Amino acid sequence: MKRKSVVIPSFGLTTGVTLAILSVVVLIPLASLVVFSAQMSASEIIDVITRPRVLSSFKVSFLTAFIASLINAVMGVVLAWVLVRYTFPLKRIVDGTIELPFALPTAVAGIALTALTADTGLIGGFFANFGIKIAFTRIGITVALVFIGIPFVVRAVQPVLEKLDPAYEEAAGVLGASRTRIFWKVILPELIPAIFTGFGLAFGRCLGEYGSVVFIAGNMPFETEIAPLIIMSELQEYDYSSATTIALVMLVASFITLFLVNVVQNRNAKILKGGS
Repeated sequence: MKRKSVVIPSFGLTTGVTLAILSVVVLIPLASLVVFSAQMSASEIIDVITRPRVLSSFKVSFLTAFIASLINAVMGVVLAWVLVRYTFPLKRIVDGTIELPFALPTAVAGIALTALTADTGLIGGFFANFGIKIAFTRIGITVALVFIGIPFVVRAVQPVLEKLDPAYEEAAGVLGASRTRIFWKVILPELIPAIFTGFGLAFGRCLGEYGSVVFIAGNMPFETEIAPLIIMSELQEYDYSSATTIALVMLVASFITLFLVNVVQNRNAKILKGGS
């Protein structure tokens, strides 16, 4: 029997390369967090993560990341809907601009957003007339995180909208359903898994964002100081154990978020497979 030719090398070689890359890029750096944290006793770890300043930074990071991800979940659906359902001039440019936060250095984004939202900036100056301060507040942090996280939701929802069978919408319309009812009863249930996936990915990214936030936050202790900044402060003081302990908390939170995203994706895949 003639042996079938394969495009890629044997399973053993490809598996070995995959595990080697995964170990160097992901497993070893994450394991180092556990190793450094293990140098501390349980009571010392609790003392580190329950310091008032650290708890405040956790609160700021989690709260702003959650609010920004909720905003992204709504605005991401709107943007994906416009890009899929409508044709307009420069559509491809707008579509490509969605991924700009991925390519733009986070420090550049932070400086630009700070300049725009400061009291002397174009946007910040307008809101300052109404007594609303954006830069150097938690509002400013949320704005930066919305900018960073919006592509995750758009790119998660957009493919689902593109593959959505219009026959269901047409059938609902023939039966007398309004456009609003069709969206809530026919389209939205199909988008919910993708929205949740985008929300989870955006939340995980926002939770650990540093470069674009550190400029616009103002870094005031107990007010706008984020957890990644606390980690950097501990590293500058050569307190690696405390820094890795705080980082480990953020890692666990991100892992739980991504785990829930994968659970939703797997459940959705099984439902689609069963339906087909």
